[in-house]
Amino acid sequence: MRIITFNANGIRSAAKKGFFTWLSRQRADVVCIQETKAQAHQLTDSVFHPKVFKSYFHDAEKKGYSGTAIYTRHNPTRVITGLGIDWIDREGRYLEVQFNNVSVVSLYLPSGTTGDVRQDYKYRFMDELLPRLRKRRKRGDSLVICGDWNIAHHNEDIRNWRGNKKNSGFLPEERAWLTQLFDEEGYCDSFRLLPQKEHEYSWWSQRGGARDNNVGWRIDYQVISEDLKPTLSKTRIYRDKRFSDHAPCVHDYDFTIDAT
Repeated sequence: MRIITFNANGIRSAAKKGFFTWLSRQRADVVCIQETKAQAHQLTDSVFHPKVFKSYFHDAEKKGYSGTAIYTRHNPTRVITGLGIDWIDREGRYLEVQFNNVSVVSLYLPSGTTGDVRQDYKYRFMDELLPRLRKRRKRGDSLVICGDWNIAHHNEDIRNWRGNKKNSGFLPEERAWLTQLFDEEGYCDSFRLLPQKEHEYSWWSQRGGARDNNVGWRIDYQVISEDLKPTLSKTRIYRDKRFSDHAPCVHDYDFTIDAT
């Protein structure tokens, strides 16, 4: 099972930069996209509906904003659009496909970088999400939660960690929330399960030559339920071509999706 997660910062923009051409060579089973910045009626071109995939979208009400998508080679038994919380679902931040033996989520956690109002929104979202994930684990569900979590967990997940201690995305409360998710709720940061080189990041500011100098953050995760931990076989962050200010994160699992 190969799963890719990618914040496109505009799916139409990413398409123009060659994302779907690259994707056609990846042999992915499931592809989770965040920040589509488009509504379904704007994505009628065949490039957005590759023949090998079933495609699902959860759009934000606001045009050109937020939104999630999932492409899958396998027919899901169920598709869940949103969390059933109006103020979250209006921004199109949660989309899930369920199979017989695993569920895959495309999640776009809010950013709080624009000020206190959005940071409070982010905390409210986190408060709603955690008990739902806890319930899924208590039920024994196998989950892969892909997405832009907008939080760098540890110092090694951000190049300039000393200078960002008071900035959204690296605040102590945000990092503690991820620690609880990983240490107490039965989930894993799959990327950190395997040995990694230093300075492996998935997002870079578009200012100051951050990407050229690899001054980045790792805020894109595949968070997996602990039962899937033994199946993880390979991870990589694809940086050769720039489809967005984020890079696709590709993970392989010794696991077969049951979609019968």
